[in-house]
Amino acid sequence: MDFTIKTMADYAAEGKSPEVLFWVGCAGSFDDRAKKITKAFCKILNKIGVEFAVLGQEESCTGDPAKRAGNEFVFQMMALTNIEVLNAYEVKKIVTACPHCFNTLKNEYPSLGGNYEVLHHTQFLKDLMNDGRLKIEGGSFKGKKITFHDPCYLGRGNGEYEAPRMLLEKLDAELVEMKRCKTNGLCCGAGGAQMFKEPEKGNKDINIERTEEALSFEPKIIATGCPFCNTMMTDGVKHFNKNTEVEVKDIVELLAEAEDL
Repeated sequence: MDFTIKTMADYAAEGKSPEVLFWVGCAGSFDDRAKKITKAFCKILNKIGVEFAVLGQEESCTGDPAKRAGNEFVFQMMALTNIEVLNAYEVKKIVTACPHCFNTLKNEYPSLGGNYEVLHHTQFLKDLMNDGRLKIEGGSFKGKKITFHDPCYLGRGNGEYEAPRMLLEKLDAELVEMKRCKTNGLCCGAGGAQMFKEPEKGNKDINIERTEEALSFEPKIIATGCPFCNTMMTDGVKHFNKNTEVEVKDIVELLAEAEDL
């Protein structure tokens, strides 16, 4: 299925504005695994006729890793650059497939002059489903055991536990909850810019601890809603040599598969 995704510049040239801006994020743009999530999300939006745009070359990192690593100056520089671009296009609504971008755009940008309605892709799809624009039938997942890992910045950071689970329930799969889930969730080990460095000395890597918990329920699929969690959980599954039996997938990939996109 080939289609062209317009940029905000394309829409501006036509004197129009899209329904929503899709903030792709660094992982979704450059990480080969996360690109698949980006594609799956775009396919779903395209199929149901949502008018969306991306910033393309004008998008740069939200500054989240810099802020979490303690460099407030670099964060503000990056944020202000992005806010200037977003405000120039008079962006009102942003959707992103990365909880880190979601949290930063939603909670850190307003104080720097960037006020937007920001949604995580699971929230946006849930809204589309409630409006009757998105219909999900998950025949291919019927009876499959799926466990969901709550991304910190979606769950405990922003209190969104329902949207991802609501979408998963529509797949007719058997959803099993880990012992540490929702408000009691455990980080995948990538948060706080830990993704980009080796962990300090300790008894066990966090992603191994978390994957062990997920695998104890013998799921067929570990679902996430974050490209970083996806990487960490995939590494964990490989550590236990289970990568032929257990898949780590973003929710939107599962939805796209259910729709055969």
